Amino acid sequence: MTTTEDPALAPLTGPPPADSRARAALLALAKQTAKDGPGPHATEAQWAKGKLTVHERLALLFDEGSFQETEPLRRHRATGFGLEDRRPYTDGVVTGWGTVHGRTVFAYAHDFRIFGGSLGEAHAQKIHKLMDLAREAGAPLVSLSDGAGARIQEGVTALAGYGGIFRRNVAASGVIPQISVMLGPCAGGATYSPALTDFVFMVRGTAQMYITGPDVVHAVTGERITHDRLGGADVHAAVSGAAHFAHEDEGECLSEVRYLLSLLPQNNRELPPSVPSEDPADRRCEALFDLVPADPGRSYDMRLVIEEIVDDGDCVEVHAPWATNIVCALARLGGHVVGLVANQPASLAGVLDIHASEKAARFVQMCDAFSIPLVTLVDVPGFLPGKDQEHGGIIRHGAKLLYAYCNATVPRISLVLRKAYGGAYIVMDSQSIGADLTYAWPTNEIAVMGAEGAANVVFRREIAQAADPEAVRADRIKQYREELMHPYYAAERGLVDDVIDPAETRAVLIRSLAMLRAKRADMPARKHGNQPV
Repeated sequence: MTTTEDPALAPLTGPPPADSRARAALLALAKQTAKDGPGPHATEAQWAKGKLTVHERLALLFDEGSFQETEPLRRHRATGFGLEDRRPYTDGVVTGWGTVHGRTVFAYAHDFRIFGGSLGEAHAQKIHKLMDLAREAGAPLVSLSDGAGARIQEGVTALAGYGGIFRRNVAASGVIPQISVMLGPCAGGATYSPALTDFVFMVRGTAQMYITGPDVVHAVTGERITHDRLGGADVHAAVSGAAHFAHEDEGECLSEVRYLLSLLPQNNRELPPSVPSEDPADRRCEALFDLVPADPGRSYDMRLVIEEIVDDGDCVEVHAPWATNIVCALARLGGHVVGLVANQPASLAGVLDIHASEKAARFVQMCDAFSIPLVTLVDVPGFLPGKDQEHGGIIRHGAKLLYAYCNATVPRISLVLRKAYGGAYIVMDSQSIGADLTYAWPTNEIAVMGAEGAANVVFRREIAQAADPEAVRADRIKQYREELMHPYYAAERGLVDDVIDPAETRAVLIRSLAMLRAKRADMPARKHGNQPV
């Protein structure tokens, strides 16, 4: 570690030279020393773990030459446990701002080479100041996390530092985009900062998050488990839902962070950036006829439908491996960013369950906070039945999605592709809960339930008393479908605004979104609602 006794720093601690050029040379030496860190051995140890150094990471995140560091010469003032002889510059965190695709972005990045990236008083104060700057300047904040938690030698002041970070995460929530990039270990209370941000990226093999580590788990439960199996990238991306994205290496990860930032506005007072699109707005989507079977019982991949509709087939799917029965994605339509929420018939037939409701609710809230219009593609047979779902709180969790949609004031368009049954139809941004425009394909079936289930309920006694129950059941199913589930039943009653040709879906959505772009909707005056949690 760099210390006050380091010979290289001796000129910096003595009387300053009288010559201004000599003083500037000393300043350059100090800043270079701060950038170099503890020395080549610490850097090589970082590389040996498959991890980049803090400045290598920042170089990948920001436009070339744009990063401006703040407080590079900050040092801690703690004493005891040998800290007074170990006072490296930066105190283990690099803070500053730069540009990503030409737009201002703030970032702080832990330097694992210094105190293991652990958080002490000076370290925390640097982060607090940067977070305040980001919120006041109205620009996104990215944290590059690679730290060992609170600095034990500094005691409770380190814990207070985390409290200040959490408070600022909440204050900035819905004001500026906050992105956490997990590039190393994150344990204990430190994990709550990424949990409070809008998006969490993790790198496989090097990043872990957990409240209690493997040793504590073994001591308390007797179970032996590895760091990765307890809190690795794939665990949080596919099982817990705590991570939105998992990537193979840091280069790929930071490239995707840059792309995500290109889809987000600077703050809640601006619209997301638009770009000219060479994909014709009136392009017919003939492939949709083959992608989506008319038979409501047949499966298909909703992601292919989204790729066919959006500009150049390009989108960012959020939480892709978690709650796969619903798809949440950011894309562009006609050059403008939209958020897409869609049932996924290829997974659990596209039903809504606890995790899918939570996933979609969080995404809807994020889009609404940052003025991203919502397009909902509906093909839902209902909520997942079962004791586990009921006891796990499907009512409470399903209400989260309902609340998120009802509370959203951005432009909202829903499109029913095939099935839309029962309460799940209502929750998936139906006209009755405030969708601005609702469309349907001619393959739609909007009803309380499927024809088979409805016939069994409505005609139960008649079927039971019939000489040929199966024949009567088949006849009544056909009757129910023809009378109450034909594609134009909802349109005749004004429950959808139009039944559209599937091939015209892209054109209809782009025209509708253009009309709604100036939408202004005010919510009732209140401190805040009491959202189900």
